[in-house]
Amino acid sequence: MINMNTLAKDKISSILKNAFSKAAAAGLLADAAGFDIASLTGAVEVPRDAKNGDFAATHALAAAKKLGVPPRSLAGVLAENIELDGTYFGSVSVAGPGFINFTLSQKWYAEALRVIENEGEAYGASDSGRGERVMIEFVSANPTGPMTIGNARGGVLGDALASVLSRAGYDVRREFYVNDAGNQVALFGKSVDARYMQLVLGENAVEFPEKGYQGEDIKELARLIFDENGDSLAALPEEERVRRFIAFGIPRNTERMKLDLERYGINYDTWFLESSLHASGYVDETVELLIKSGLTYEKDGALWLRNTDFGAEKDEVLRRSDGFYSYDAVDIAYHRNKFAERGFDRVINVLGADHHGHTIRFGATMSAPALREALGIKNGKLEFRLMQMVRLTRGGETVKVSKRTGKAITLSDLLDEISVDACRFFFNAKPDNHLEFDLDLAIRQDSENPVYYVQYAHARICSLIRALAAEGFAVKSVAELEAAPSGAQLSALSGEFEKELIKQLALLPDELALAARELDPSRVNRYVTELATRFHKFYTACRIKGEVPDILSARLKLADLTRGVIKNCLTITGVSAPEKM
Repeated sequence: MINMNTLAKDKISSILKNAFSKAAAAGLLADAAGFDIASLTGAVEVPRDAKNGDFAATHALAAAKKLGVPPRSLAGVLAENIELDGTYFGSVSVAGPGFINFTLSQKWYAEALRVIENEGEAYGASDSGRGERVMIEFVSANPTGPMTIGNARGGVLGDALASVLSRAGYDVRREFYVNDAGNQVALFGKSVDARYMQLVLGENAVEFPEKGYQGEDIKELARLIFDENGDSLAALPEEERVRRFIAFGIPRNTERMKLDLERYGINYDTWFLESSLHASGYVDETVELLIKSGLTYEKDGALWLRNTDFGAEKDEVLRRSDGFYSYDAVDIAYHRNKFAERGFDRVINVLGADHHGHTIRFGATMSAPALREALGIKNGKLEFRLMQMVRLTRGGETVKVSKRTGKAITLSDLLDEISVDACRFFFNAKPDNHLEFDLDLAIRQDSENPVYYVQYAHARICSLIRALAAEGFAVKSVAELEAAPSGAQLSALSGEFEKELIKQLALLPDELALAARELDPSRVNRYVTELATRFHKFYTACRIKGEVPDILSARLKLADLTRGVIKNCLTITGVSAPEKM
């Protein structure tokens, strides 16, 4: 895939080396004989002020000290010996202490549009990931109750990150880890059992377990069981009832989570059951490998992992004194499965910021050479993406309950009130920042609502294309515009707003690369919002309908390419691109 900004920056370095060679040959550079031309390097950046050109090179600043000349003087000599014919640049100038500024020519703008047209839906993608196998585990909520607002944010960030990495050439898999075993599930079963027995014997006759699940969903499950079985299960031993209620409730809740997430536009490649690790003996086997490798010790009847040997602050219990495995033991087994059995090169876990301590401790565990050797993990890197909390507001006030149900807001409740598009766009904000989700703003249909603002730009372009098609003006290809006998050349796109829009379009490959490198899909939101802003400015300042045919065709093409890039970005974030609004 082609990145026009990278091509321009590389060309600048080549141009400056040629200029240096030319100046040295002409005797214009003292002490240049011993200078290695390969060392003429520097940064090529985009100036904050567009008046200083489109790119600024620091090569003269870097080389001046080696040559013993003032940086600005060297910059001036290089600028005078630069040859721009046939390049992407129309002019060059010197500024400040020795910056060499380059202004793009129409050749670059035309080539940028050709690239966008040719690559179509793949525009902005790259092969930087080289097919590396990546698994992103996200949401992974306990199936003991409804999906929460925190799950809603984690779902979008994980799903959008998977899309970004796929665009960057990684082989990505999405995974949901179902915690269908352990203390939480046991407590879930006891909670359902207590509600069932209250239906049989009366609410005051049965004590509810301490720290049990109090939600209405638990009562609903108990009612379903009672409606189907009456009081016939009451005679069973409590342990047997709890086992049955877990077997009834956990799969039901898991299926409900699947449906909620599908409604949310999230589909997983794998739903991995924690219970499968226990049933297969994989946790036993994993712990035994750690014992044989001398990485454990026994204390107070429990089995401990020597985690402090790996740089962690404390050792971790693997098997408690009651004989049950800890969360850490199961998690180690699960990640052994990811790396040693399924061969992922990278594993990225999307977690809430409250898991910060866990990521430090568990990161130290899974990166320890001794543990990896013991578990047969030869390759693979574990990474974490933490996200801050969400605060829902309405009318400036914090919202904690649903208007419809009067209960704590769940993902399902939120989607009953707010569109999936708004939820996904709003939640795909910078993960490092606390998110204030304004419910009033999310349903507004004006430019203050960011998702509406971006979608409206797409719909506006679609409407324009339909209207002009009805008048006989079809969108032409870049080649057709350049070859048109009437002179409808792409050089017609020479105004300030047209150039700014094209430059924004050309930034997408860079933004996707950064989003993949920083594991931050919110960059796509910020990029496409700025793209919509530049389009609206262009559309306001540059008439299309009613313009002379040459200019109309060129501007219509620019609008259509903008439409395609907006759609690409919205697709990555899982948001629709409506053609009418």
